[in-house]
Amino acid sequence: MGVETVKTGSFSWPVWWQQVSLADAGRWMSGGTPSTSNEAYWDGDIPWISGASMKRFRITDSERRVTRLGAENGSRLVDKGAVLFIVRGMSLKSEFRIGVTQREVAFGQDCKALVPDDGIDPYYLAHAMRVLTPTILSLVEETSHGTGRLDTNRLSALDIGVPPLSEQRDIVAAHEAFERRIGALERMLAKVEIAESALSAHALGQVGTAGPRLDSVATVAAGVTLGSEFVGDGTIELPYLRVANVLDGRIDTTDVKTVRIVKTQYERYALRKGDLLLTEGGDLDKLGRGAVWDGRIDECLHQNHVFRVRCGEQMLPDFLALYAASPEGRAYFQRVGKQTTNLASINSTQVKQMPVPVPPVEEQRRLLGPVHAARERAAVLQQQIAKLRTIQQGVIEDLLSGRSRVNRT
Repeated sequence: MGVETVKTGSFSWPVWWQQVSLADAGRWMSGGTPSTSNEAYWDGDIPWISGASMKRFRITDSERRVTRLGAENGSRLVDKGAVLFIVRGMSLKSEFRIGVTQREVAFGQDCKALVPDDGIDPYYLAHAMRVLTPTILSLVEETSHGTGRLDTNRLSALDIGVPPLSEQRDIVAAHEAFERRIGALERMLAKVEIAESALSAHALGQVGTAGPRLDSVATVAAGVTLGSEFVGDGTIELPYLRVANVLDGRIDTTDVKTVRIVKTQYERYALRKGDLLLTEGGDLDKLGRGAVWDGRIDECLHQNHVFRVRCGEQMLPDFLALYAASPEGRAYFQRVGKQTTNLASINSTQVKQMPVPVPPVEEQRRLLGPVHAARERAAVLQQQIAKLRTIQQGVIEDLLSGRSRVNRT
């Protein structure tokens, strides 16, 4: 026989838990921004939390700080143990940022604070709200500026299930146990990434200065231009990689679009395993970011804003990628990049003219060995972290729904 439950959206909890609307879960507070023209309000010792700075569940600090005078003139202060969440901004289109303050902070108008009543643990409240993310994101409206705005009247009307305080704290403790293990793995990953960076610098330091132009050891090509799609029997629809897919050192295929091209153009735009992909534009310090394509998608193309670099026999793709991402490689792209008001860009001619070191292929392999070993170790750690995050989410959702309970024995 199943447990009788109460439901909000797609989430439920046992009927014997107290049902509380978010409006009645505590005191709601709105934030604000002190005048930026008054120097007496800024560069103090109180963190000022905004949508941009709220990136961790435990809210401790921010790049921007206010004085107590500034906090009292245009902003709001909350003590340790307040639940902060984003109610306006681009992030609301894909995620619901929420956290618990670890000290006294001020906060901006992009955030709301909910100071829980006695009997509700702030961390439990934050978890209970975060598990409602799909429902909460459905309440987000788009403003005339294209940003997201969360309807707080509808948000405050949502109900949560509140078990006895001891059970709330058991659930919080279970979450923290996962966080400690994940934190240990993240610290290990950080050390491995530092080692990888040092090994990369050491490898490139042994090859001397750059030599011939890139186009003497590789071919450079731009991809398919969007906006001129074709129809008919002589066309084919295929996935393609755009700038958003090409990150620094890795390819993200979480969201891949498709485009229809003439079949005879396939070879011109098709990717092969081992192609180095470099981005054409973006922030000046991110020009030429890229990664080597691993062929995970069959018959995949690339967009015209992503350069495809196909190495010849004298150059290993991973070695070229290592150099392109090095301080020397980045410096070249920054030097030749064209800066406009909002972004910078490079063209295919500049990529082709890039001077590159070309040691013997066997030397390239030898130098890459320790770097690859560090990357493999980092990949294993990343997989372990991702797996633990998935398990953590499932366990906490089960606890928050009452489907399982913490065993105290």
